[in-house]
Amino acid sequence: MDAMLPLLPPREEMIAAMLSCNASYEGVFFTAVVTTRIFCRPTCTARKPLPSNVVFYATAGEAQEAGFRPCLRCRPLELEGECPGWLRPLIDALEIEPDRRWTLADVETYGIAPARVRAWFKQRFGTTFSEYTRARRLGLALDRLKSGTGIDDVAMESGFESVSGFRDAFQKTFGVAPGKAGERKVLYYRRLTTPLGSMLAMAEASGVVLLEFCDRPALPRELEDLRHNHGYAAVPGDHTHLRTLGGELSRYFGGRLVEFSVPICAPGTAFDKAVWEALSGIPYGAIRSYAQLAHAIGRPTAVRAVAGANGRNRLAILLPCHRVVASDGGLGGYGGGMARKAFLLKLERQQAAAENYESITPEASR
Repeated sequence: MDAMLPLLPPREEMIAAMLSCNASYEGVFFTAVVTTRIFCRPTCTARKPLPSNVVFYATAGEAQEAGFRPCLRCRPLELEGECPGWLRPLIDALEIEPDRRWTLADVETYGIAPARVRAWFKQRFGTTFSEYTRARRLGLALDRLKSGTGIDDVAMESGFESVSGFRDAFQKTFGVAPGKAGERKVLYYRRLTTPLGSMLAMAEASGVVLLEFCDRPALPRELEDLRHNHGYAAVPGDHTHLRTLGGELSRYFGGRLVEFSVPICAPGTAFDKAVWEALSGIPYGAIRSYAQLAHAIGRPTAVRAVAGANGRNRLAILLPCHRVVASDGGLGGYGGGMARKAFLLKLERQQAAAENYESITPEASR
């Protein structure tokens, strides 16, 4: 097992990730350039150095201890996707008044250029500040409609100048007229910063429904499945489960949490749910093979189907599919990227050893 979890990926792999700005290696390693004495994230967009001039470190602290300075462009000492200080007053105000119809003039009162705010929201959310705040207002409006408040009152409370304008915006966002709001379940979403890159988190009253790395290739398909097959409509916003999740993820990556308490909600087929239930039973610091997982649900010949259900898991880390490996002890697959899987296993293995947990390998439990 120790051979499977090196401190760093192979040098050739890290060079390829650096040259391609591969976001799935965010937090896995840091690139240090010996000629400039500067270190960067794998995703830094500055001119690429010659591989012969590069050394790699597992943490930013190690790079600093070796005498390298943080890059001013990619800012490796900050978590990727973290809200910058210049924007924080505006974001805090938005959290206090999510119903307000925010304008560019409002943005300027915080001493921030609207173009700068627009660029940040486009990069982080793929939408403008105005579109983001309108979507938040519509999400709150959906909740009010479902609680029985009249359409006219909701339109005015949500900052729309006319009921007809509210109806049009609601229809475009949720695919139904306001009078059919009961057909939609709202999912509030936000991005969470982690040492391994940004993660998209979504929650409703029952619990967290999705937690995925933002660059996971399957993410668009998962969002479409939630919308078309499970009746969800996603809007940006805050939620008590998202706040709880953010705090627990921070403690998890800091090695201070081994079991999540935030509620989860994982819609799926009966088979998928059986596999995900088995995933939730894999102890922190332990691993299982796909074959063992198939045995655990009473379907010993369904190894490939179990692997497929593993891949359909929308709750990365919370339902720990990263703890499932190949029968020979190899890493197997992982939708968030193999480097992240190795990082998570190493984190749990080291912390479990410190807490005297027993790590079970496939070979030891056959």
